[in-house]
Amino acid sequence: MREFLDVTKQPAGTPTLVAAIFDWWNGAVAKHGVAAAFRQFLRLLWEFARDSAPSRQRQRYGDVDYDWDYRVDTTGATVGWRDRLLGVFHSPYQPTDPTLFREMMQALEIDFSEFTFIDIGSGKGRVLLMAANYPFRRIVGIELLPQLHRIAQGNIRKYKSESQQCFAIEAVCGDAREFAFPPEPTVLYLFNPLPEAGLMQLLGNLERSLRDHPRPMYVLYHNPLLEQVLTSQKCLHKFGGTHQYSLFKTTPQQ
Repeated sequence: MREFLDVTKQPAGTPTLVAAIFDWWNGAVAKHGVAAAFRQFLRLLWEFARDSAPSRQRQRYGDVDYDWDYRVDTTGATVGWRDRLLGVFHSPYQPTDPTLFREMMQALEIDFSEFTFIDIGSGKGRVLLMAANYPFRRIVGIELLPQLHRIAQGNIRKYKSESQQCFAIEAVCGDAREFAFPPEPTVLYLFNPLPEAGLMQLLGNLERSLRDHPRPMYVLYHNPLLEQVLTSQKCLHKFGGTHQYSLFKTTPQQ
C-alpha cells in the first residue's frame, strides 16, 4: 500500500491561476461556446469580488463552531484570496457540515472496520477528522492545493476527541485525476472536488481499478451537481440520498 502513497505524494506541480483558468475556459467554450463562456467568466469574477468584501468574510465564519470545539482550522473564512480564486475555476473550498456528515455515515449501514475512507479534495481536513470518529481501517485525503494540504496536516496533528476510533489518518498532496485507488474496500467521499472533465477522468480511473480488483465501493456525493456523471458509470448505481447528497455503490457484478 505504501507504493500508492509514495506516487501520489509527488504532484506534477503547484497549481497556477493561469492553468486553472485555461482549463476552465477550454471546457466552458467546448460546452457553451465562446460568447457564453465569456459571460460566465465575467460573472465568476464579479462573484469573487463580491464575496471578497469584508462583510462576506464575516458570513464565512458561520462554519466556525466545529473549529472552536476541536481547536482546529477548517473554516472557509481563513482561506487566502489566491486559493479562493483558484477554487472559482477549479473547486471552491467549503467545509462539510458535521450533522450532514453523520447522516451520510448512518445511511451506509456497513462494517466500517472493513473499509478505507478516502476524501477527494480534502482541503483543510475536516472530513478526515470527522471520519476518524468511525472505526475505518485507515483514512486518506487527497488535496491539490499545497497551502490547504499543510493546514490539514496541522489539523491532524492537533485533533483530539474522546470519540475518535481511527488513528491511521494521512493527508496527501496530489492531483486527484492521477490518483491510484488502493485495491481494498473503500468509502469514497466527494464534495464536488473537480469540474466535469476531471470528475469523468477520476471515475474512469475508479472503473479500471474496480475491473482489475473487484471489491465493495461506496461513494458519498455531497451537493451532487454533477450526479449524471456518476449515474453514467456502469460500475456504480445509486441506492439512496436526499437533495443534499447522493449515495452510490458498486453494481452487483462488482
